Amino acid sequence: MAVKLELYRVFREVAETGNISLAAKNLYISQSAVSQSIKQLETALQARLFARSPRGVSLTSEGQMLYEYVRSALSLLSSGEDRLSQARHLLVGSLTIGASDTVTAYFLTAYLERFHREYPGIRLKIVSGRSAKVLSLLKSGVVDIAFASTPADKTNLSVWPCFQTHAAFVAGSGYDCDFDHVYTPREIADFPLILLERKASSRVFLERVFLQYGVTLTPEIELSSRSLLVSLSRIGLGVAGVTLEFVRDALESGDIRLLNIGFDIPARSVDMCTVEGVYPTAAASRFMEMVREGTQ
Repeated sequence: MAVKLELYRVFREVAETGNISLAAKNLYISQSAVSQSIKQLETALQARLFARSPRGVSLTSEGQMLYEYVRSALSLLSSGEDRLSQARHLLVGSLTIGASDTVTAYFLTAYLERFHREYPGIRLKIVSGRSAKVLSLLKSGVVDIAFASTPADKTNLSVWPCFQTHAAFVAGSGYDCDFDHVYTPREIADFPLILLERKASSRVFLERVFLQYGVTLTPEIELSSRSLLVSLSRIGLGVAGVTLEFVRDALESGDIRLLNIGFDIPARSVDMCTVEGVYPTAAASRFMEMVREGTQ
């Protein structure tokens, strides 16, 4: 295919100059090489492409028909090469990131702002979803980068830890509980609990931790929104299981308060994930570089 393509390049140059010696000069090859290329192409296509005369060469009717297609095809190839070069230099292109709304707001916004400011020609797309969803989209090629809780199965994934999260329990500042008391797993479980829905990775993690203490969590309210955890605990509907890093503003405002716990809940990590062995686009590479620089 590479040889045939070069023959077409020679064919176009001869067709446009109408002169083999001038075509050879423009292509930086010998006249004999140009003549041989035209002969090879005519033999391969079984068609006479040029009429020869003392004044030069001109396209035959078959040559003219072929020229229209060759000119368009080579022009498209040239445009594609230019576009690819622009993408490599981050002048054009796209970048699709998968992350939850919370991670986007808490962690990614600053990186997205900087990237967009430095590379305005790159189209940014954010696909929202919990960890399991965005990791599935990553593996299927829908997103270039996924930000998710450390996956249990890291097979074929490249993982970069970005920040740690810590589970905590909060209640409205006027809730009927003793904020100075140090609560056991059993005592926490006995409260009217407000938790994320069962499919949320943080909920799954929390249930596993409590099971290690022999306690099963049975929430009275299950939600899909992290912000509602704070809202409903604030008005006194129960004790909410939250991620500490995502509720600091509400804690600082005094709307909710932390309950003291006398047992260990291990920290978790939110990671930047890509598919191992898949060469990233220039845009994805640069965004990942920014995140690594900011999280070292």
